[in-house]
Amino acid sequence: DKDTYTITARAVSKQITAVRIEALTDASLPHLGPGRQDNGNITLSEFKLFAGPAGPAATNPAATQSTTRPVGAAVAIRSAVADFDQSGWTAAMSIDSNVATGWGIYPRVGAGHEAVYCLTEPIKAEDGLTLTFVLEQLHGQGHLIGRTRLSVTSRSNPASLLSPAAIPSSVVSALAVPAGRRSPQQAHELALHVMKLKTQQELAALPPASKVYAVWNEFEPYRKLAPARTPRPIHVLRRGDIHQPGEAAVPGALSCVPSLESRFELGEPNKESARRAGLARWVADRRNVLTWRSIVNRVWHYHFGRGIVDTPGDLGRMGGEPTHPELLDWLAVWFRDDAGGSLKKLHRLVVTSAVYMQSVADNPEYARQDGGNRYLWRMNRTRLDAECVRDAVLTATGTMDLTAGGPPVDQFHYEDRNVDVTPVVDYTRFDVDSPASFRRSVYRRVFRTMPDPLMEALDCPDASTLTASRNVSVTALQALAMMNNAFMIRQSEHLAVRVTQAYPSSLTAQVGAAFELALGRPPTVQESEELVRFATKHGMANTCRVILNCNEFVFVN
Repeated sequence: DKDTYTITARAVSKQITAVRIEALTDASLPHLGPGRQDNGNITLSEFKLFAGPAGPAATNPAATQSTTRPVGAAVAIRSAVADFDQSGWTAAMSIDSNVATGWGIYPRVGAGHEAVYCLTEPIKAEDGLTLTFVLEQLHGQGHLIGRTRLSVTSRSNPASLLSPAAIPSSVVSALAVPAGRRSPQQAHELALHVMKLKTQQELAALPPASKVYAVWNEFEPYRKLAPARTPRPIHVLRRGDIHQPGEAAVPGALSCVPSLESRFELGEPNKESARRAGLARWVADRRNVLTWRSIVNRVWHYHFGRGIVDTPGDLGRMGGEPTHPELLDWLAVWFRDDAGGSLKKLHRLVVTSAVYMQSVADNPEYARQDGGNRYLWRMNRTRLDAECVRDAVLTATGTMDLTAGGPPVDQFHYEDRNVDVTPVVDYTRFDVDSPASFRRSVYRRVFRTMPDPLMEALDCPDASTLTASRNVSVTALQALAMMNNAFMIRQSEHLAVRVTQAYPSSLTAQVGAAFELALGRPPTVQESEELVRFATKHGMANTCRVILNCNEFVFVN
C-alpha cells in the first residue's frame, strides 16, 4: 500500500548537477503502468538524495541495495520538472517536505514518464562518491512505481534534461525540418515549446515566496456574529419577485388545520423566542390532528416498513392516500388521550397486535388481490437498518458495550490539519479493537461529509439531509462490505473465540453455537454439515463471517 525505495550506487561522473527519475512501463503492470495501482497511477511523495564517501557496498556502478540508512549528508534540491504533471500533483510537490502531496501522472497512464531534480549546488565527485536515492511513496492505495530507472548528469540547464521522448511529437517533427524550410505553424510550435521551458527554468530560479501577515482591529462584524435585536420584517413577494414586496407576513402556521388558529397570538410579536414558543404550542396542541396522525404513522412505518400513509414526510394532498384511514384516526386519538403521548405504550400496542404477529408466509389467493401487501394480509419481510445490523453483530459476538449515555465516540481516524481546510477522516486507520468500536451505534459520531463505508453500504441515509423514509436495497456491495469490512472481519474473529472457548473440543458444537448466537435458531442437519466442512477447511473465523453474512441475519422474518 505504501513503500519507500532506497537505491544506493557508486557515482562515476566527476560532477553532478541533476538527477532524473524515470517511471517505466512493463507488461506485468496494470495498464502497462508505470504504477502498481489498478489504474496505473503513481504518487512520489518525496524524493531525497544523500551523498557520502564511497563504501564497499557500492563498488558496482549498476548495483542497488535495500537499506534504511542513507550514506552521507542530504543534498539540497533546488527545483523539479517533469514531462507531465497530474492536476494538483506536480513534480515540485515531491520536494516540498510534505508527504501529503507528491508527483502523479494520471490520466496519462500506459506510458513512461520522467522527472528531473536540479541540485542547488553541484556535487564534486573526483574521488568517487556513494549516492543514496530515497523515493518515499506514502500516498497509500498502492500508488507505487512499478519499474524505475535513475540517472545523473553534469549539464546545467534543468529544462533541457528531459529526454527527447518527453518532447511533444509536433516539436520533434518541426526539429527534423531545416530552419529555413519550416512552416509558420512549425515555427510557432518550436517557439512556444522553448518559451515554456524558459519560463519553467526562470520560475524554478525564483526565491521562495515571502508571507506577510497583516492585523487590523477596526472592521465590520459578520452578520452572523451580530444578530439583529428583533426579527427583520418579511414580506409576501408578488410573483416571487424580491423587488416587489407586498404586505408583511405575520407569525403563523398552516391554515388547513380547521381546529386551530393559523395566526399566533403573541404578547411580544417582535421577540424571536415568543415566535418559536408560539410555533411549538401550535405543533403540540391537542387539537392539532396533523401532529398526532404523523407520529403514529411514523411508528407504524418503522415496524412494518411502510406507513398507513406511505409518505411519512407528507400527510397532505400531495402525499399518499391512507390504506386504513379509520385505523390511523383511532391510533392518533388513542395515542393522545389514552397513552398520554407515551411512545413506549404506542410501540407496545403495535408489536402485540395480531397484524404485527402475522407470519411472512405467502398466500397465492391474497397475493392476486394485493400483490404489494398494502393491506397487510401477511407480515412484511423487513431488513434491519444499518445501525441495527452493526449492533446485532456486537450482540452476537458478545463485545457490545452496554454503557448508557456519555459523549459520542469517533469510529474513524480524525485529523484536523487546518481550520480552513476540510478535516481528514479516515475509516481505514480506525482501530476496530478500540473501546469506541464496541459502543452501540446510537453513540457514534456521524461525520456528515465523510460517511462510514459500512453504514453507507447498508443504506444509512445522508446525515446532512432529513430522511423520512430510508432506502432499502439489496446489492452486491452490501455483501462485499459485510464480508470484507475491517469491523466485520474482527467481529467474526471475536465470535469464533467466543464459541471456541465455550466448546473447545467439538467443532460441530462451535458451529451450532455461532449459528444460534447469530440467527436465533439451531442449524439444520444439512446446514451444520456444510458449515463444519467449511470450518475444517477454512477455520472458525471465516465460518463466522459466512454466518454473519446470511440474509437471515439482516432480515426480520
